[in-house]
Amino acid sequence: MDPLEEHLLNITRRRFFGVTGRTLAAGLGTTALASILGSAASAETQDAAAQKLMLPVQHLAPKAKRVIYMHMEGAPSQLDLYDYKPELRARFNEDLPDSIRQGQRLTGMTSGQARFPVAPSMFRFSRYANNEDGVWLSELLPHTASVAKDLCFIRSMRTEAINHEPGITFFQTGQQQPGRPSFGSWVSYGLGSSNANLPSFVVMISQGFGNMQALSARFWGSGFLPSEHQGCKLRAGSDAVLFLRDPEGVSRDDRRRMLDVVSKLNEDEFDASLDPEVRARIAQAEMAYRMQMSVPDLTDFSDEDEATLAMYGPEVKKPGTFAANCLLARRLAERGVRFIQLYMRGWDAHNNLPKEIRDQCRAVDQPQAALIKDLKRRGLLDETLVLWAGEFGRTVYSQGTLTKDNYGRDHHPRCFSLWVAGGGIKPGISYGKTDDFSYNVVENPVEVHDLHATLMHLLGIDHERLTFRHQGRDFRLTDVSGKLVTPILA
Repeated sequence: MDPLEEHLLNITRRRFFGVTGRTLAAGLGTTALASILGSAASAETQDAAAQKLMLPVQHLAPKAKRVIYMHMEGAPSQLDLYDYKPELRARFNEDLPDSIRQGQRLTGMTSGQARFPVAPSMFRFSRYANNEDGVWLSELLPHTASVAKDLCFIRSMRTEAINHEPGITFFQTGQQQPGRPSFGSWVSYGLGSSNANLPSFVVMISQGFGNMQALSARFWGSGFLPSEHQGCKLRAGSDAVLFLRDPEGVSRDDRRRMLDVVSKLNEDEFDASLDPEVRARIAQAEMAYRMQMSVPDLTDFSDEDEATLAMYGPEVKKPGTFAANCLLARRLAERGVRFIQLYMRGWDAHNNLPKEIRDQCRAVDQPQAALIKDLKRRGLLDETLVLWAGEFGRTVYSQGTLTKDNYGRDHHPRCFSLWVAGGGIKPGISYGKTDDFSYNVVENPVEVHDLHATLMHLLGIDHERLTFRHQGRDFRLTDVSGKLVTPILA
C-alpha cells in the first residue's frame, strides 16, 4: 500500500476520539470535530492507489472530466480576432460617439486623450460556415479557423476589472482582491485527482512577443483551500519541477527512508495540532516522490510520432514554447490530470498592435488548433473542456497616434470574446452580440461568474454547493453570483 494511503486510512477509533478530545479541550470545539469527520470520510472514500484525497461532491452527471484553460495574458483584441465589424472601415479616425461611450470609465493611459479616434481592424475576416450563420474569423488565425466547427465563440463577455492585475485575479478566482482560491484549485478540491503520480492542477507559462504583464503565482494559488490544491508549475528545461531530482549520491531508497522519517514526524505534529497544512506537507512530499518517475516520462516527447509533432508546429521541440506546452497539455489530459492551465504572455498591445498581434498569433494559432485536433482524434475532446480567453478586451478607439498601418488599443472590460470547446459544449456556434463599435454588449451578456458556473456544471458540480467555510463564511468560486449559460450547452 502507498505510504500516503496507509497514513490516511490509519484513523482508528481510539486515535479519533483521543485527538478530538484534545482539540475540544483546547477550545476549538465543533470546527475541529467537523475537520476530523471530514478527514475520516475522505479517507474511507479512497478507492485505490490512483485516487488522492478528494471530496465526493459531484452533484450532476458530468459531461467533462477535466479542463485545459489557455489564458492569453494581456487581453487580446476581440476586434482584430473574433468580433467582425466591417462597417467601422467607413468610420476610420472619427471620434467615438458619446452615446456609445456613455461616460464609462477609462484607464489612466487614455483618460487624458483629447480625442478617441475609431480604429477599424486592418485585418481581413472570412466566414467559416458551421451553421446557417457561419463564424467570422480573422486572417491571423487560419489554423484555428480549420477547427471552427468544434468551437463555441462567446462574443458577449463582460468583466468588472479594467486593469490587468485585478482583471486576471477576477478571471482566475472570481474576485478582484487577492486571496481567493483559483478556478483550478476549486476543481482540484471538488474532484480530486485520477492519477496519483501527477498533481491534479498543473500550470505552464510561455513568453510572448509584446508587452509583458506581471504573472503572479497566486493566480494559480489555493487561497484558503488546503495547499495540496494549488497549481504545480512545470518549468521549461531539464528540471521541469525544481528540487525534484535527488542530490548527487542520494539513492531512491535513501529518499524513501528520509520521507518515512519525515512523515512520522509530521504525523506526530498532526496528532497534536490538527493543522491541515501538516497533512498537505505529507501529501506533497509523497507526490514529489512519485513525480520523480512520472514527470520525466511526461516531458519526453520521443514516443510522439513525427506527424503529431509536425501538427503542433516547428517550435514543438523547444521547451517552454506555446507549441510544446500545448502538446504537454494533451499528454497531461490523457494521464488524467484534472486542470491544466497554459499562460501565454505578451498580448498587451497599447501602441504597436498590428505587429505584436501578428507575432502572438503566429505563436499560438497552429498549436491551439493542433491541440483540438489531437484531443478529438484520441477521443479526449468529448471529455475535456478547452477554454481560450484573456482577462478583458480592447477598445475600438486608438491609444496614441492612429495611422492606416498602425494603432494601439487600451483596456476594455465592457465586452470581449473567447472560445470554449469540448465536453458538453455546443460546437460551431457564436453566442452573444456587441454594438457596432464592439464597445457594449447588446445581446446575451455573459459575466465571468456565469462562465465559471457553466464550466463547473459540465464537470458535474453545482457551483452553489461546492463551498469551503473560511472565517465564519461559506465561500465559493462564483461568490454570490453566477447563472448557467444554457444556450451553449449541447
